[in-house]
Amino acid sequence: MSEENAKLTSSLLYLDNVQVTFDGYRALRGLSLALAPGEMRAIIGPNGAGKTTMMDVITGKTRPDVGDVYFEGRHDLTRMDEAEIATLGVGRKFQKPTVFENHSVNDNILLAARAPRTVRATLAAKGSAEITQNITRILERIRLTDMRERQAGSLSHGQKQWLEIGMLLAQDPKLLLVDEPVAGMTDSETAATATMLKEIAKEHSVVVVEHDMAFVRDLDVKVTVLHEGAVLAEGTLDQVSADERVVEVYLGR
Repeated sequence: MSEENAKLTSSLLYLDNVQVTFDGYRALRGLSLALAPGEMRAIIGPNGAGKTTMMDVITGKTRPDVGDVYFEGRHDLTRMDEAEIATLGVGRKFQKPTVFENHSVNDNILLAARAPRTVRATLAAKGSAEITQNITRILERIRLTDMRERQAGSLSHGQKQWLEIGMLLAQDPKLLLVDEPVAGMTDSETAATATMLKEIAKEHSVVVVEHDMAFVRDLDVKVTVLHEGAVLAEGTLDQVSADERVVEVYLGR
């Protein structure tokens, strides 16, 4: 087996030479990335580096012009639509939280858990002890136990971010893609989010796109630096921070 085939089959997520062009603009220029099962990875880079396009490719929102994108070594994500990819166990949290403001925190998670099913099934499941226990576990994980019956619209910005992470967890994804989770958070919320994601990463693989370097340091994981649609550097935060190219294009600004 070649080294590349071995990497493909051992990776949860595998991107190789992914290229995406929008109206002549090359958003991804040969992006290659491999994420191991159970790994949390931080993705950093300047605006326009291709971070969002990379997430769009992984979730099926954007189809690459060239390149391979595989999940669990066998699912070719370039041939699947967004719903099929979500069903495989790929969940995405966007930068701006989108919660059901007029529903309780509890019901937001319940609705997320039952998203692919009918309203009737949702109502039938509401009394299920197993569902209730699962929601309780998720609320503990996202620090919202005391907010269970509160309307989601009354939560702080940071708490809404946590609720949306909880809504992702309700779908029990194998991979969570989390886009700038601490944007607009207080310092204490930011620190709590780092701890939360480290706990989540014990049971799920996680990719975090973030600009906040102090938060990335708290995550204490391998960092991939994107620049102009390709990987510029990879390693610990200290290693990439010491890379002159990274300083020049990103950290030095």
